[in-house]
Amino acid sequence: MQIKVASYNIHKGVGLDRRRDPERILAVLREIDADVIALQEADRRFGDRASVLPRGLIDDHSPWRVAPIRSRPDSMGWHGNALLVRRGIEVTLAEPVRLPTLEPRGAICAELLVQGTRIRVAGMHLDLSGLRRRRQLRAVLDHVGSNGDMCPTVLMGDFNQWSHIRGAMREFGPDWQTIVPGNSFPSRQPVAALDRIVLSQHWTALESGVHHSALSARASDHLPVFARISHG
Repeated sequence: MQIKVASYNIHKGVGLDRRRDPERILAVLREIDADVIALQEADRRFGDRASVLPRGLIDDHSPWRVAPIRSRPDSMGWHGNALLVRRGIEVTLAEPVRLPTLEPRGAICAELLVQGTRIRVAGMHLDLSGLRRRRQLRAVLDHVGSNGDMCPTVLMGDFNQWSHIRGAMREFGPDWQTIVPGNSFPSRQPVAALDRIVLSQHWTALESGVHHSALSARASDHLPVFARISHG
């Protein structure tokens, strides 16, 4: 079983030209063409925290549907985190993960049925503070391992972590493999690999990279990252 996963901080849909353009974001997502996509900053931060990608735009003009995690009626996710899942993949569970934080940060976790195999996917946007970042990552790891049933798992998102091995990344033990697709921030001239994909040992990474196109270079301040992975 092979799937393509991706993570994308869409910066509330605002590009480098300072225009909020949901259709441009959706066009970048079509370029990536992943089966499961973790989005960060997918909801507005204040007020009703409405989704920056209209649900009708996704439902009627995309191959994905939104995993049902909504903190408010007009939101798409939890503290800006959302998961898009290709139609035909069953979402059997979707829930928020509450993180220790002073800022409005969060994570989400979903269980999916892909070609008869149950997998778990978590998306996150971690804190700028190193200490809180480690605590938040520990909370995510505790959550995905809380039922003692460690199925094939993918963790991805904007880790806000510069080092590949220090800081919060020390929370990962030998049961995890960190994929650093490449520099993804800032999108115009990326110098930092803030966006990561971390796999349980059930997976084999076949390919990974940063999706750098003319459109993605201006659609957000982050570039999307992706990995093609295999199980079994």
